[in-house]
Amino acid sequence: MRPSGREADQLRPVSIETGVAKHAEGSCLIRMGDTHVLCTASIEDRTPPWMRNSGLGWVTAEYGMLPRATNTRNRREAALGKQSGRTQEIQRLIGRALRAGVDRVVLGERQITVDCDVIQADGGTRCAAITGGWVALRLAAEKLVRAGEVSENPIVDHVAAVSCGIHGGRPVLDLDYAEDSEAGADANIVMTGSGGLVEVQMSAEGAPFSRQELDVMLELAHKGVAQLVAAQKAAVEGA
Repeated sequence: MRPSGREADQLRPVSIETGVAKHAEGSCLIRMGDTHVLCTASIEDRTPPWMRNSGLGWVTAEYGMLPRATNTRNRREAALGKQSGRTQEIQRLIGRALRAGVDRVVLGERQITVDCDVIQADGGTRCAAITGGWVALRLAAEKLVRAGEVSENPIVDHVAAVSCGIHGGRPVLDLDYAEDSEAGADANIVMTGSGGLVEVQMSAEGAPFSRQELDVMLELAHKGVAQLVAAQKAAVEGA
């Protein structure tokens, strides 16, 4: 039995509330169990200097955790004067993931920045940030379409992410902190709505895992992402 009582292939309860930030072009609050992430998307009519006159748009991301997102207080990285390696790695992952679902030619020479701020953490924060970040990005893109600033929606596919791991000797879906801290292996898997793999981060924490266990985790991720995409669709349609 998993600590949460869930089945091996069962996600934590998922909810996505849109329109939670007044000034952002797109926003949502995603809850995956006790992991809560605020995602906002901001549009700028410029691209990074190295992309000027390329005809392409850019999607990037920033990620952070509030001091009491965890069970003990963490100092704000701004107070420390630098971002941790973990923060930099996660926000680059979010940016790469979200760009996989964007036609940057249609977006044109503008930048959309997706900010993902973890309000409460209980495992899987990067996966929740990607899944919620896509909703904020989609809502911002729809605003561009309604304003007539792009000829069509530059978002060409859903992008969502979910964690998997080996806990208690068997592959399981969507690890919370209690499982993640004890997992024999853990993975973060990013996929498109059409089933394409965008990124797979997977490592053994102790003994190596087998090819069969890898295949089971990929199947679990496919099932979980399909459910997350359905939640994304419902959130966007209800916005």
